Amino acid sequence: MQVTFFGVRGSCPAPGSDFIKYGGNTACVHVCLDDGTDIILDAGTGIKNLGQKLIKQNNDIHLLLTHNHWDHIQGFPFFAPIYQPQRKIFITPGQITVDADHAILEQMSGSYFPVDYKKLPSDIQIIPQPKEVPQWKIGEAKISRLAMNHPGSGSSFCIEADGKKVAYITDNELYPPYNKNTDFLDWVEFSRDSDLIIHDAQYMSADMPAKSGWGHSAAEEAVKLAIDSRTKRMALYSHDHIRTDDEIAEIESQCQEIIKICGADLEIFAAAEGLTITL
Repeated sequence: MQVTFFGVRGSCPAPGSDFIKYGGNTACVHVCLDDGTDIILDAGTGIKNLGQKLIKQNNDIHLLLTHNHWDHIQGFPFFAPIYQPQRKIFITPGQITVDADHAILEQMSGSYFPVDYKKLPSDIQIIPQPKEVPQWKIGEAKISRLAMNHPGSGSSFCIEADGKKVAYITDNELYPPYNKNTDFLDWVEFSRDSDLIIHDAQYMSADMPAKSGWGHSAAEEAVKLAIDSRTKRMALYSHDHIRTDDEIAEIESQCQEIIKICGADLEIFAAAEGLTITL
């Protein structure tokens, strides 16, 4: 299994010379299984560059969406495979509090975008998974999901295949001031023994309480989750769009110091565009 980061920012893209090392595109992660199955997590602006890779292939594409906030769907109209005749693209929408399973397509309509989604030549299928179905299969992979703590809710995902496990938990507030969809201990169980956990780390404890309730976690909290779930590696993800390269590097360093103090067996790093992890 290979995991490649194509977009790592939260809220909005971050262009400019201070945002080169980690990249400025919004949420998109590509998971390629040993059997060649392509699974994409979110369709932020990072999916544009991923599309240039996948357009050279002709296999099916499986897109798992956490939710419909702009930074998670805004790259889809620029995803090259949707303009390929008969290219099969299966989209699983996140479970949110309103009925908006087709939002990723409907942004390509009316006054929002010049190409109407109804005129796309690809074969795009929206496949919602019923709430009573917490697990399903994509090829040889077992997919699990759990409700995010985020305004409007949404879905986090675990992918288990090839003897490995990846947990993708972004836009998730581990200790929100509102009623939680998922408790901390449930997150521990969900991500237990992951080979890689990709978790929201948009804020630091110093940013609280000003950002409490905004639907993102402090990096220190995410480290605690990774340690408690016995995760092998952790990617700090959904970097704040105002964080410069130097500031993200400092957050990474502080989190590594926490791990050292705790004596935990955990490798941690800040997610960066173009970084590939082979599990």
